[in-house]
Amino acid sequence: MTTTGSDSTYDPPADPATSAVPAGAAAPGQGPPRTDRRVALVTGASSGIGAATARRFAAGGWHLLLSGRDRRRLEETASGTSAVLLPADLAAPDGAKMLAEAALRQAGRIDLLVAGAGIGWAGPFLTMPHTDIDRVLFLDLNATLHLVREVLPAMVASGGGRVVLVGSVAGSVGVREEAVYSAAKAGLAAFTEALRQELRGTGVGVTLVVPGPVETGFFARRGRPYHRSRPRPTSPGRVAAAVWEAVDEARDDTYVPSWLTLPARVRALTPGLYRKLLNRFG
Repeated sequence: MTTTGSDSTYDPPADPATSAVPAGAAAPGQGPPRTDRRVALVTGASSGIGAATARRFAAGGWHLLLSGRDRRRLEETASGTSAVLLPADLAAPDGAKMLAEAALRQAGRIDLLVAGAGIGWAGPFLTMPHTDIDRVLFLDLNATLHLVREVLPAMVASGGGRVVLVGSVAGSVGVREEAVYSAAKAGLAAFTEALRQELRGTGVGVTLVVPGPVETGFFARRGRPYHRSRPRPTSPGRVAAAVWEAVDEARDDTYVPSWLTLPARVRALTPGLYRKLLNRFG
């Protein structure tokens, strides 16, 4: 019934020699460059949803700060734009803090955070190595929360901004043999709702984007191809368009495709029927 595969690329580590200084960095002792355009920080921008989202917002006139671990692929995403590259390893202990500080140094503010970096793992939970449990939970949940924590104070102080978190339908309904990924995305969904309540009255909004399977390299990297007949994978561009519309219209939640709200509704209204369907088709 459900599947995953919505995350952007989490690439092999970039060469430290090429990632220490971001493109377009201000000279030492100078303040951040001024820009009248709105500023968006996009993680997971090396490929997939993150790259497509970056291109969509660049076309819409935003000033972009692009983050990922592969500088070469970030350069491909940024081609033809004035985007600033901020290669970063969010799996590192201080990765989120360093990225947020670099972003604020570069632009002086962040009007939009699109947290798209993530990884997956497929297989029986009983065979999942403990190290992989930690990797999935840290990058898909912990690192995202730490990055939001670092970025939010400046948004609240400015009286406006938006945080967009890329979830998955797996976080709504659970997917067998993707238990930890489902748990991480469910945690992200709960965090989104709680944070949204805390930020009422601050001018800062929180959006959860919930895609089904997406045509990216996610499945190859997790070690298992996508094999379900339904739902069919959608394109990263379609998800990016949904992110654009959600930001433009200040939506709290958006599902891609929209009918993916149905499994969660069935689960909530008739859990017994839902589990029978999941056992048969899941």
